[in-house]
Formats: sequence, C-alpha cells, structure tokens
Amino acid sequence: MAVQIQLRRDTASNWTTNNPTLAQGEFAIETDTDKYKIGDGSTAWTSLGYSSLPSNVLPLTGGAMTGAITTNSTFDGRDVAADGVTADAALPKAGGAMTGAITTNSTFDGVDVATRDAVLTSTTTTANAALPKAGGAMTGAITTNSTFDGVDIATRDAVLTSTTTTANAALPKAGGTLSGAIVAADQIISAPVLKDVGETCVANATSGSTDTISLTDGNVHNVTLTANCTFTFSAPPASGTSGSFTLFLNQDGTGSRTATWPGSVKWAGGTAPTLTTTASRTDILVFTTIDAGTIWYGAVSGQDFS
Repeated sequence: MAVQIQLRRDTASNWTTNNPTLAQGEFAIETDTDKYKIGDGSTAWTSLGYSSLPSNVLPLTGGAMTGAITTNSTFDGRDVAADGVTADAALPKAGGAMTGAITTNSTFDGVDVATRDAVLTSTTTTANAALPKAGGAMTGAITTNSTFDGVDIATRDAVLTSTTTTANAALPKAGGTLSGAIVAADQIISAPVLKDVGETCVANATSGSTDTISLTDGNVHNVTLTANCTFTFSAPPASGTSGSFTLFLNQDGTGSRTATWPGSVKWAGGTAPTLTTTASRTDILVFTTIDAGTIWYGAVSGQDFS
C-alpha cells in the first residue's frame, strides 16, 4: 500500500483567525483559494507572504509583460490585434499631437470633417469654419432663417447691416435706453421694478351730450362737461384681467352739468354719487372691471376740487 502524505490545509478565514506560526519549510494551503504559504519558523500566518505565482501570471499589483497579448483583446482602449499601428490609436486623455487624418463623417469642435477639409488644412481659408468659442470677427454672411442674439436674420438684414437703423433690433441683455415705444400686444411683463413712471392723460376736451371713454387711448381721462353728458366705456381688457381708469370730471364755466353712467356701473350702496355742479369745480372718479366690462365698479376718489 502506497504512503499518503497530507499537507496542512484549511480555509483562508480559518488560517487568519488562528494565525499559527508555520515551522521552517512547512507547507500550508488555503483550500478555498488554492494559495499556499511556506513557513520560516518565526513569522505568524497573517504576516507571512504567499508563495510566488506561476511565471505566466501577472501579479495583481502589475508587472512587466514578457509575452504577447492575444489578438481580439483590448488594452486601455487600444485594439491589440493592430498593435503595430499607432496612427489610428486613441489620443491620450491629456491631449497630444495628431499625426494622422481625422476620419470623414466625424465632427471636430462643431465642424463636420467630411465637408471642412479645405478649412482644417488651411490657415487662410477660414470663412466656413465655426466661430471660435472665445468669439471672433465674422467674415461671411449669416444664413437667413437663423437667429443672432434674439434677432431674426431673415427679417433684420437692414438692422444688422446698418449702424443707424437700430430701432427694430433687440435690446441688449444688459439693458439700454429705449428710443421708441414698446407695444406689448397684451403680453405678460413679469416681475418688473418700475421707477419714475408716468401715465398718458387723455384730454377728451369738451364732452357735449355724449362721450366715450376708451381704455385704448389711456387710463387717465380729463373731461370738461359742457352739457349734461351720457358716458360710454369701451375697450376694457379681457375677462380675468383687471382694467381701471381715472376720470377727472370738470364743470365748465356755467356749471350745473350732470353725468349719466353706463348701466354696467355699480356704486357702493347701489347709488351713484352726487356730482359737484359748481362752475369750474372738479370731481375725481375711479372705475375698475375684472370681467371685460360686464361690470364696472365705480368709486369717488375726491370731489369739489377748485
């Protein structure tokens, strides 16, 4: 019968837990890792190094390769099968000089390489190149149907090519001085901070027996009564938007003029105020609607100003 020789063996965790000191030359195996250590008679297990790996295996911490890497493998993004060619290798991450052509159908900083060969290979022909990111002087035309800083190129040619015709240009983002009226066309202007604001005062001159107050003309109206007058209010904003106007109502030199208000006007207490009828005196009234003029709320701001 053959003699059976068994080496000391256990799992890696048990070796670590027990941490024995192997005798000099004693051989011990981790059964779950197939790693082994050889004792020196004085060093405990956890401080003892593993035996050398086979000569054809790289250590986990790296090392010098002495043989070829098989084809169809990659090494740091490089196809090893083409290891003799470096022109088509990836550029290093830190940048570097390109020594070969850039393939067509690719882009380089926003420039299509397939159609920009003349630009990329020339230092003088740059009209078709993209503007540098840091800005630069434009030497060619901007195509129509494009926008430039909020200005539609197709409809602003006269503005962009002229230094005097700038009324239609967009305001600079940093602000500037308006030289013409702005028509908001019932659009929302959000979160403005207003200073030194004025309102247009509409001088309706003499009233006659009828007078129309139109918010299209303005939100402050100055009317002198020259006869008993029936008023009409027109052009309020759409329902859901508040619209108001202030009415300065003046008696002429004769006085005793009265006013008849639209049936849509509601007054506090349900009764219209008694107007000042003394000659050359002024009453100030305010009217507000929130439903496109279906109802106007009237209030007296002040009376009998002389």
